[in-house]
Amino acid sequence: MGVSLTLTLSASTIVQRFTSCVERIDAWMSSNRLRMNADKTQLLWLGTRQQLNKLSVNELQLLGARVSFSGSVTNLGVTIDSQLSMSDHVASLCRACFFQLRQLRQVRSSLTVETTKTLVHAFISSRLDYCNSLLYGVNDGLLKKLQAVQNAAARVTTETRKFDHITPILRELHWLPVRKRIVYKLAVTVYKCLHGLAPPYLAVDCVPVTSLPSRRHLRSAESGCLAVTGTMTTLGSRNFAVAGAKVWNSLPVDLRLLSRSLRTFGHKLKHYLFVSEP
Repeated sequence: MGVSLTLTLSASTIVQRFTSCVERIDAWMSSNRLRMNADKTQLLWLGTRQQLNKLSVNELQLLGARVSFSGSVTNLGVTIDSQLSMSDHVASLCRACFFQLRQLRQVRSSLTVETTKTLVHAFISSRLDYCNSLLYGVNDGLLKKLQAVQNAAARVTTETRKFDHITPILRELHWLPVRKRIVYKLAVTVYKCLHGLAPPYLAVDCVPVTSLPSRRHLRSAESGCLAVTGTMTTLGSRNFAVAGAKVWNSLPVDLRLLSRSLRTFGHKLKHYLFVSEP
């Protein structure tokens, strides 16, 4: 079990509430013949550097086990750090991808281009795309590291020299750059939310302007725009309710109003991202 605790309240209050909550969950699980393993529980404080520096609670007594707080935890293959910078996740991702590319280079001369593409999609692109919507709004330096991975994969696939310009190669392969792949994932997720293809807990974050009475007659209400939730922090702007709406509203009107099918939307969206400015 991985758990994150935010710092909007005092540390002692959070610890007390969290411990009480876990005890109630454990009681419910026991009544249903289930068992919570406290020894496998991971705890992570979430906050700014200034908030984290003020903390004195480094471990927690949980269901008879002493659990220490970690600097980062891994949940469903995504490494989450205390400041949600995603730097640990990107570092782990780059290591895994470059390892696979080194293996692929050793046998590249024995493979066709199409076979190499298949292997790159299986071992590299799938990793770059996995949960990549979480990378929206992260530091540009992190995106450059991931772009370096994709560039290296493109050079291996096409057997291009190291110093040849990479943009024409990516276009030839019809690969969207990393930053646009993130935008693509967010836009597709919003489309699913608006057409009943996504879980309700995501769909509630996509609020059409037409559902807001005070804005019913604005031009944006007729062009398929979403309401953008206000936020005062950089981290808050990465929230799906904010990021998804901003990405959606940045798309052309005809794309936002398209409702034929998810496949058609994805095809037209990819074409738009290819021809749009970086």
